[in-house]
Amino acid sequence: MSAIETAIKSGVDKKNTEIAFFGGSFTAIDRDYMVSLLDATKPYINDFYGIRLSTRPDAIDDEVLTLLKSYGVTSIELGAQSMCDDVLLLNERGHSATDVVNASNLIKKFNISLGLQMMIGLYGSTPEKDIETAEKLISLSPDTVRIYPTITMKDTLLEKYYNDKKYVPYSEETTINTCAKILKMFYDKKINVIRVGLHYSDELVNTSVAGYYHPAFRELCESKMFLDMLVNEIKKYPQGEFSVTVGNKFISKAIGQKKANIKVLKELGYIVTFKQSDTLKDFQFIIKERGDLCY
Repeated sequence: MSAIETAIKSGVDKKNTEIAFFGGSFTAIDRDYMVSLLDATKPYINDFYGIRLSTRPDAIDDEVLTLLKSYGVTSIELGAQSMCDDVLLLNERGHSATDVVNASNLIKKFNISLGLQMMIGLYGSTPEKDIETAEKLISLSPDTVRIYPTITMKDTLLEKYYNDKKYVPYSEETTINTCAKILKMFYDKKINVIRVGLHYSDELVNTSVAGYYHPAFRELCESKMFLDMLVNEIKKYPQGEFSVTVGNKFISKAIGQKKANIKVLKELGYIVTFKQSDTLKDFQFIIKERGDLCY
């Protein structure tokens, strides 16, 4: 438990921090080993908020949830990935959309926080299917969500499909556009999206062969999401010059990386100058000519 001890020594806010077990299949590993890991948290669990873990949707039932609850598990994340059975089958996930629904309902029945993880751009998927997945995840009322773009790694079946031209990864534009739409869906429902994009690692950079990766992926997607919202409002006006006010902390996302959003607006015939405000929240904006709070 050196990781826990290191966290304690670093001064982490223990009462708002969970001990985490990740890897995607915690409840599917050898039962004695799983219990030994949970036992190892006993000296620390009362100092922390609880335990968070990730697992497979088909490795959840009443018996295992009763066990996890007894050890102080507070959050369970399910690797749903897709809610389209054909996509799950093609990617050999080993579970069905029904498994995700059943596991989610059980977790909520035990009053454990539900997290759901999805991937966009899987083999056999489309932006439309990704959006369908998001809609179905929203219907399960998760407390948290993670969104990951598909990255093809060396020496995997997906690499073979890619080399055989059976699998065509999403382009950068499609990846960002799709994720931006899905982000807005979750934000509109007040669902906490705790991760967008993959964590950086040397392995990821050195062994990936296809798929879009960017260390600031979330910022790119939120910037695109904001642009779509602004365009939807500003196109109600004749082309011309506009002043758009946004929150102080949101200005970089509003402008876009390398002023990308300003350039897109200009191509549409709108010359926009961005201003900052102390009172506006993220994604809120005011168009000068009207002065309405648009979002």
